Amino acid sequence: MNEVNKMSTWFECKVKYDKMMENGMQKKVTEPYMVDALSFTEAEARIIKEMTPFISGDFSVANIKRANISELFFDETGDKWFKCKVNFITLDEKSGAEKRTASYMLVQAQDLQKALENLLEGMKGTMADFEIAAINETPIMDIYPYAAEDEDLPPVAES
Repeated sequence: MNEVNKMSTWFECKVKYDKMMENGMQKKVTEPYMVDALSFTEAEARIIKEMTPFISGDFSVANIKRANISELFFDETGDKWFKCKVNFITLDEKSGAEKRTASYMLVQAQDLQKALENLLEGMKGTMADFEIAAINETPIMDIYPYAAEDEDLPPVAES
């Protein structure tokens, strides 16, 4: 199971296209995907680049919104994405009261039980106290993390 860079900014991109259904009929669908990008403009460019090989015909990016995701845990055996709310627990020095700070993570898994296992495995090295407040299946179809080869940089001239 892999973990993605914590400094990522995730955008949820909704892509609208005609999908071939199992019965052979075409149906217009809008499906959410996640991309790691620096801006809305880059998110749109990345989702178009990622989706072009998979969609025959026209498609459009119907919506892009910044996603409040701090970490992702991949599990290639899973085909679903689960959004997990994790509360980090700290102690207020002055009052002595417990303070909970929510953090949201996406976990890839085949089912709810495996999502919990993958989340706990991913959190193993965490020094802070935490509690799992919620795990919910999402409609997210796929996630495209940033990779250095994604950059279309011009070649550097050798001197």
